[in-house]
Amino acid sequence: MRKTIKALIRLMQQQIYDEMAFEFKSLGNRGRRYTNPQKNYAIDQIDQYGVRATARILQIPRRTLQRWCRRYNIIVKGCPSWVFDWAAKRRKKRQFWERRGYVY
Repeated sequence: MRKTIKALIRLMQQQIYDEMAFEFKSLGNRGRRYTNPQKNYAIDQIDQYGVRATARILQIPRRTLQRWCRRYNIIVKGCPSWVFDWAAKRRKKRQFWERRGYVY
């Protein structure tokens, strides 16, 4: 049951990422250069997902995104904001189990 739920979640997530990549590609022309709307879309995604995830989702090189960030003076955080929430939950869970005698 859990495996099927996880598989469905991954499938839905992949569908969203495919739609994002399609939207990114539809903003450009078929040439070799990226258009300004494509760059703006990618930079908006960097704010939400980070450079590495955006590169993976949009299927473009990470170095290209980094170059755009340098060119337009965009400061990128070391990690997306959700990572801090995830780390706090993980720390809380670890403390919970350590109080019950389990050691990680």
